[in-house]
Amino acid sequence: MAFFSGGIQMTTDSPGDGIERRSLDDESVREALEYKWYLSQERGYDVGPAALDAWIDDHWSGFLRARWIEHMLGVRFWTELGREEFGMLKQEFGEFRTILDEIVEMLKSGGENLNILCWSNRCKNTADQLKVRKILHKLRINDHRLRCKVSQRMGTSSSNCVPC
Repeated sequence: MAFFSGGIQMTTDSPGDGIERRSLDDESVREALEYKWYLSQERGYDVGPAALDAWIDDHWSGFLRARWIEHMLGVRFWTELGREEFGMLKQEFGEFRTILDEIVEMLKSGGENLNILCWSNRCKNTADQLKVRKILHKLRINDHRLRCKVSQRMGTSSSNCVPC
């Protein structure tokens, strides 16, 4: 059973009672249009589809990464991401909490597998390095590079909607 609260869909079925369910597609269009509006206000004229392209180029990867982390932590359910991944970080790696928190912070700031592995090799003992590798293996960072659909949904023909 679903209900709406302030434009946000709430659900009483899985993934859990009262967990927000949102769409990456809907939210990215809203954010891109908001960016276009601010940019147009700043410049004093409607900047048009170029602003949407700029949002995709400058913000899509970070937008997606932040939502993916929310999903994996169980904070918010994003419908385009896998149900089996929802909340898995807390469920599977609770005993590695300190290391997990450090990895999540690196991910939030754009860290990739190589960055995290290099940090682990520099700063962690052998046992912790194994924990880091186990977490990264489960995260599958490179599998979460989704295509941006803002231009497609807005009817523009940007070629910039390719994941990095």
